[in-house]
Amino acid sequence: MMATQPTFTPRFAKEEGTIADIFTTLGSNADTAPLPARFAALKKEVLHDLGATPEALRQAWNGVLKALEGRTEEIIAKRGDIIPRLPYADIEAGLSEVQRDTIRKTGVVIVTGGVPKEEALAWKASIKDYIAANPVKGFPAGNIQAYEIYNTKPQIHARTHPAVLNTQKALLSLWHTSNSPSSIDFTTPISYFDRLRIRTPGDRSFTLGPHIDGGSVERWEDTAFRRVWSKILQGGPKGWESFDPFDASWRVNAKQDLYNTPNQCTILRCWQGWTSMSSTGVNEGTLRVLPMLSLATAYIILRPFFKPRAVTTGTSTDQNQEASRARRNVSLAQEDWELNLDGSEFPGSVPGKTQELNEVTHPHLRLAETMVSSPRIEPGDQVYWHCDTVHAVEGEHKGKDDSSVLYTPAAPLSVKNAAYLRDQRINFVHGLPAPDFPGGEGESKFSGRATPQDITTRRGRQAMGFEPFVATSPDNAALVEEANRVLFG
Repeated sequence: MMATQPTFTPRFAKEEGTIADIFTTLGSNADTAPLPARFAALKKEVLHDLGATPEALRQAWNGVLKALEGRTEEIIAKRGDIIPRLPYADIEAGLSEVQRDTIRKTGVVIVTGGVPKEEALAWKASIKDYIAANPVKGFPAGNIQAYEIYNTKPQIHARTHPAVLNTQKALLSLWHTSNSPSSIDFTTPISYFDRLRIRTPGDRSFTLGPHIDGGSVERWEDTAFRRVWSKILQGGPKGWESFDPFDASWRVNAKQDLYNTPNQCTILRCWQGWTSMSSTGVNEGTLRVLPMLSLATAYIILRPFFKPRAVTTGTSTDQNQEASRARRNVSLAQEDWELNLDGSEFPGSVPGKTQELNEVTHPHLRLAETMVSSPRIEPGDQVYWHCDTVHAVEGEHKGKDDSSVLYTPAAPLSVKNAAYLRDQRINFVHGLPAPDFPGGEGESKFSGRATPQDITTRRGRQAMGFEPFVATSPDNAALVEEANRVLFG
């Protein structure tokens, strides 16, 4: 018998809004002001804190630039074929080491099948009925493409679907931690509520440029988060090669939301992902990714510490000069870049927003050529990308049918995640938005929204925080006990 559940969440609700609030490029003014002078001091603080030296930084930078030359050319040549694609049957049978290594390298994977096509299409039809019956909100306001909806019955069915949970468990198994006893259980996915998208043909408004979820300047500013990148910043020319993006040891306590803004993920969400409700191909408003996880991450982490030569930095005018130079195809050669430890620039980083990238801010990634669109996806297919993977949405939907997905991220069980799961459960019961997302009354007055009774399996009820977890080995027994205490008292 479950313990009595609290009837209110201790978290403060986020302000009302939409997905546009987290993206500079979706706002009314895409221009950004220079960061305050304290961010120049932050660079030196990071190096001192991690024991890195300017010389090691320079060696790391040169090593990464050299490696990027070959990897960018490989991606340009292979395009979407470089994205690993596997049938759900392989999830059930167990991923091979070759498959695991390919997923680790690219940071993205497509899983076909699993959810029956007819079931996924029925989800979309039900959601459209729900939208028609209720005063929904989303972006853009006059022609919604991304809906601020979290509590429909199809979303609950997708989050608790065996094929979705099994896929998430398989992908979480690529992660590990050196903490002992383990502070994370990667064998137990929990449900992290997210919104949905129904993008209509011809749409140009829901254009998300290249970005990374989970904070921006927090990557350097938060003392735990920055330690995730220690080997990149410390290791000289080959240090980035020993960086393991699947080591969660420091991530579990990293704070990705220093500015407490809506849409900013507060938990360890290892994989972002979605389950398709439509047949969508290239140029039909689909996902785009940069399929080189470790190398791109190393470049992004090092980028604030370097600038093109002969460009003075530190003021608004100077930053405009750097942007202008970049737009004129600034040289990518190592010798044409120098250390920048005195300027406050963290390119693409705006406090309270997501980390955004473009040809100006991160020229060596050659994003105009290396961002590749997902190959054709059918209803019921799943796509997942690592939380550090650069991704985007195509600028225009040129197809004839809608491009529709339910966002179904993969998050593991931990004490911190259990605390979020508890508060998310409370919001769900009351029809409110999930705690990390824009607040307000949400769907509390909507007709036809989901209730706990719509969760029909024990595993689903556990993933949603309505039933205690069960330890599967001595290794996770203590963690499971503590997580259950957080959830149920």
